[in-house]
Amino acid sequence: MVPKKILFVDDEPVVVQLMKTRLMSRNLLVETACDGVGAIEKARAWQPDLILLDVIMPQMDGFETCRELKKSTQTAHIPIVFFTASQESRLEEKALAAGAEGLVQKPFIDQVFKMIAELLGEA
Repeated sequence: MVPKKILFVDDEPVVVQLMKTRLMSRNLLVETACDGVGAIEKARAWQPDLILLDVIMPQMDGFETCRELKKSTQTAHIPIVFFTASQESRLEEKALAAGAEGLVQKPFIDQVFKMIAELLGEA
């Protein structure tokens, strides 16, 4: 079976390294980006099977990044799951309105794997 490709987007290097290691341990291919602009570029070039996206990032927040990805014919088909520590009100509602398939609060990594399995059929 061909491994699924995950694009993980977060501006915290420690979180990026931790998640990359955890995702790779599940036989997933992983690319990372540290902001929304980089996420859009990598998503277009790499065509991941799923994007895990933080909300609070420099330059372009996760909601704007998600809307941009969903507007593009190159990336609109890619499922997006927010993975965030943000405590903003109505967070899940905002995530779904931006076009995401779901939201997981940090540090609940097991919920991330459950969401990946639901959307991609594995992990």
